[in-house]
Amino acid sequence: MTKIKNKRSFTEIEINNQPNLWEDVYKLILEKSESLKKFIGPLMEKKGLEIILTGAGSSAFLGEAAQAYTQINTGCQTRAVSTTDIVTHPHFFFQKNHPILLVSFARSGNSPESIETVNLADQYCDEVYHLIITCNHAGELMKYTSKKSNKSYGLLLPEDAHDKSLAMTGSFTSMLLSILLISDLDNIQEKESSIKSITSSARNILEKSASFEEIANTDFERVVFLGSGPLVGIARESHLKLQELTDGKVICKHDSFLGFRHGPRAVINDKTLLVYLFSTDDHVFQYEFDLADSNTKQLNHIPCVAVGRKQDPRLNACFNIDLHLNSEEQLAVVPATLIGQLLGLYKSLNLGLDPDNPSVSGTISRVVQGVKIYPQKL
Repeated sequence: MTKIKNKRSFTEIEINNQPNLWEDVYKLILEKSESLKKFIGPLMEKKGLEIILTGAGSSAFLGEAAQAYTQINTGCQTRAVSTTDIVTHPHFFFQKNHPILLVSFARSGNSPESIETVNLADQYCDEVYHLIITCNHAGELMKYTSKKSNKSYGLLLPEDAHDKSLAMTGSFTSMLLSILLISDLDNIQEKESSIKSITSSARNILEKSASFEEIANTDFERVVFLGSGPLVGIARESHLKLQELTDGKVICKHDSFLGFRHGPRAVINDKTLLVYLFSTDDHVFQYEFDLADSNTKQLNHIPCVAVGRKQDPRLNACFNIDLHLNSEEQLAVVPATLIGQLLGLYKSLNLGLDPDNPSVSGTISRVVQGVKIYPQKL
């Protein structure tokens, strides 16, 4: 694997450690599977139970990526709603006489919006249960579970999931993997082969770091990430990752393949890079390929990166990564996340920034600052 020529940043170390971290997360959830079933099992029997996946920023985007599979696996209506939406409009999302399982994702567990969201859920809902998935044992959300032990469960992820860098990398993928595994606990023993598949896929991506560095050294100023279904959430996270790691010097956008035709394609200029996160589903891929092929024919001077499928010469991709994952693999969304992380890491270095603290002005920080919480009138 090609190493960065200067001192290794926490960001690089944390990106590269993810396959090992995912194996540790799987072992942890295996160990906790009985206690998780004891907490979640009775909730699945409640008529009309709704699951809300929530977090802020990256922690919200992983909920978007996990929403469909969580709903399929549990059979419960599932929504992904950002804490930043809930804090301002709780009455839009919480129903008083409706049982809710609120799943909170948080790296630090100290975001003002995340703390307020669990409090608002308790105020607005007659029957609410909390599953808190976090990376920080000392965070306020983890402390909350000890106060509400009869109606909450706190899953503390391995220490390596608690990123030291500004950008969420291992914390994002480990929390995403956690909810995908937890939503299908009855089949947790059979997930070992899936873990082997995604860690192998991730290591294959990481071995191509020289190619990511080469792309990052090219003169692009805009990047568009496209996905379908759960991969739209990954496209959104990738959009954020590259933009924050470059301190906004690279402007990014995300969309679905089909949605991109309806106006957003106007964002493309001569300094744009297109990143296609292709689905493993053959039916979905037909729609995706049509859009990518159309782009190639109309915009053949615009470089693209193709992810997830065998190389197709018709797309004239400057870089192609086959993830070697099958269409039944729900966990395929997890390794796809590395694409945005690696592009962000190397473009940050190319621009002379510190990936661990890329915000020169201090506009963004590891834990959001300056949010004042105002009391809600019920």
